Amino acid sequence: MKDVNIYNTLTRKVETFKPIKDKEVSIYSCGPTVYHFVHLGNLRAYVFADTLRRTLVYTGYKVKHVMNITDVGHLVGDGNIGEDKLEKGAKREGKTAYEIAEHYTQSFMNDLVLLNIPIDKYIFPRATDHIKEQIELIKKLEEKGYTYKTTDGIYFDTSKFSHYGDLAKLDIDGLKSGARVEENKEKRNITDFALWKFSPTDSKRQMEWDSPWGVGFPGWHIECSAMSQKYLGNHFDIHTGGIDLIPVHHTNEIAQSESANGEKYVNYFMHVSFLNDKTGKMSKSNEDFLRLENLISFNYPALAYKYFLLTAHYRSEVTFSYEGMDGASSAFNKLVNWCKENKTDGGVVNVEYKNKFDEAIFNDLNTSQALAIVWGLIADKIISNEDKYKTIISFDEVLGLGLLEMKKEEVIIPDEVKLLLEERKSARENKDFKLSDELRDKIKEQGFVVKDGKQGQEVEKSD
Repeated sequence: MKDVNIYNTLTRKVETFKPIKDKEVSIYSCGPTVYHFVHLGNLRAYVFADTLRRTLVYTGYKVKHVMNITDVGHLVGDGNIGEDKLEKGAKREGKTAYEIAEHYTQSFMNDLVLLNIPIDKYIFPRATDHIKEQIELIKKLEEKGYTYKTTDGIYFDTSKFSHYGDLAKLDIDGLKSGARVEENKEKRNITDFALWKFSPTDSKRQMEWDSPWGVGFPGWHIECSAMSQKYLGNHFDIHTGGIDLIPVHHTNEIAQSESANGEKYVNYFMHVSFLNDKTGKMSKSNEDFLRLENLISFNYPALAYKYFLLTAHYRSEVTFSYEGMDGASSAFNKLVNWCKENKTDGGVVNVEYKNKFDEAIFNDLNTSQALAIVWGLIADKIISNEDKYKTIISFDEVLGLGLLEMKKEEVIIPDEVKLLLEERKSARENKDFKLSDELRDKIKEQGFVVKDGKQGQEVEKSD
């Protein structure tokens, strides 16, 4: 089993991955808050997480991968005030919060399938199904003296956790001096966060539960700690998410998990950078955001977007543009067509190119270099196409572009086109190339393209 080197946000350096259990890996990835459609920027995090999973499986590890569904408790903004995003979505669309959650969860799953992210390889726990576990974790923190009560909820006292802010390298004194707006005057420390929020007294929430502290709902941060603990244990290998989760969400997860359990939470934190549009980080704040469905409606294959993402390193910012999508789509279609033309059951994996590919992908998931190696292999004039195909299909275990499933479409040729083909065949045998070209043009008018290969005339439907 070869070494896989990954960048660890905890240490700010690339490290050789060492699992807690031999040949087994536990991963937790922060999933969507299902109050709206996921946008293209959100999807970058899930493509990255799946590329990581695929890389570890490709290496020989058995992977247990959990990706949560946040369907309650995520307030607008990272503070402890404001409206729950699910309640907001329900008001926006005139549905119940549960209907909103179900609708957008299914939409999210559909996007994953379109991007060839196999949902059967993941566990998708929902926050609303784990209220008991969240309450138990808060009780554990309460018993250890890490909590206090305010008029709006139960809070975690960050001053009692000495390593608070290590992940994000937070300047707590700088925050105190006014860099961060104080949301709740009852908080002891500016970085303290809600574990349990009380329901408002003047209205009834759609999602609320009884608890030892009163009717309410869990805070967003406690959900991930409770669900990761249930499915992966108190201490697991890798936690992934977007870089925007570093200073608050993941920082708070570490504080509450390690305080409750008295042991290290996660060995490796991995974060994917932003996908920007022309105005900056892509977000849902103005309701005008790009979805995978938009690209498909513009005739881009969904997997061309995945290819677009793989052309950049996951830790580098990427600016979305249709020009970039045009280039990615063209390259993706060329790769697909090459695989269709050369699909075979024979061939062997070329060791030289496999070693190059492995070196790239095991160097902190360098997918852009890996794709360059794919094209270098295709251009190689010495290696047989059978071996090239076999090698590229092995690479696709990591890239996840669905190349094995790609096959030439069966072309149904109408009788009138068959007659033209027979005439053209005779013309070429008689070296009447002028007539041959005229017949080729007539065939094209019928919606077909004819190519002359070693096996004779080959016919495809024209675009």
